[in-house]
Amino acid sequence: MIGFGVIGYGYWGPNLTRNIAETKGAAIIAVSELRPERLAMAKTRYPAITATPDHSELIDDPRVDVVVISTPVHTHFRLAMQALQAGKHVVVEKPLTASSEEALRLIEAAQAHRLQIMVDHTFIYAGAVRKIKELVDNGSLGKIQYYDSVRVNLGLFQPDVNVIWDLAVHDLSIMDYVLSARPAAVSATGLAHVEGRPENIAYVTMFFEQPLIAHIHVNWLSPVKVRSTLIGGSDKMIVYDDLELLEKVKVYDRGITVAPNSESFYQALVGYRVGDLWAPKLDGTESLSVEFQHYVHCLETGERPRTDAQAGLQVVRILEAATLSMKDRGRLVELQAKGVAA
Repeated sequence: MIGFGVIGYGYWGPNLTRNIAETKGAAIIAVSELRPERLAMAKTRYPAITATPDHSELIDDPRVDVVVISTPVHTHFRLAMQALQAGKHVVVEKPLTASSEEALRLIEAAQAHRLQIMVDHTFIYAGAVRKIKELVDNGSLGKIQYYDSVRVNLGLFQPDVNVIWDLAVHDLSIMDYVLSARPAAVSATGLAHVEGRPENIAYVTMFFEQPLIAHIHVNWLSPVKVRSTLIGGSDKMIVYDDLELLEKVKVYDRGITVAPNSESFYQALVGYRVGDLWAPKLDGTESLSVEFQHYVHCLETGERPRTDAQAGLQVVRILEAATLSMKDRGRLVELQAKGVAA
């Protein structure tokens, strides 16, 4: 039995704790939370656990094999490093860290201690996203031409991160998982409408070496909630609406055909192809349940988690580049192998 300790029992912590408790081969040993009322809630729900306001007590508990961190982003590096140095595996809520430098240091520490880091990129484990990955990988869509997503709502303003780090991190993790290509450059624009707070609306565009473009729109000031993604291929196109209850993924056999114009070498004739629409069957298992089943399997077998620290690092690098670009009104920022160009 693998023992888990959860640091942070606020908004997301209870969901993580519940799914760990329900995962075969896993057990909740301890929960750490600074707020007494939230800690009392955890103790009421799980009477057998150790409930403590001191995260060091949880990390040092010999029964805890994995430390799960569900705290503000600026604390992730410090807590994860402390856990790794104590010989514990780590699960970190998204995003992995507040900088790529911090992420690289965690990766080095995990490798040195032969430990596993998993990032809680929850959507990667959703049945809809796994099906999209399958369709892209088996060539059903043809060559991917664009990735376009919208994630907006009248949302919770975060005090320590902008809307890109809060919302776009989901779409970036999905994009990184689904597409085999990685962006070469990023341009982002955004604005803060509340004085003293980070940007609450942003538009992020990513450019690739091949004929592929990606765009993400995130907003905390939308009157409606939208969670939609379009993925266009040369053969078929996907519409992914996460708010749909039944048919979250729809595949459209639609597109264009391009043929040279016999009358002019410099012109092409564009035709339109309209075929069938179908909605594939999806696995309805809760994403976090799939995630922790996968992680327990990885710990038992030594396999790398699907959303390991390298995946977390890739997302953080794009977040850094987008934030840098946004501060400079959309300046194109090149992505480099070992960091972000200044």
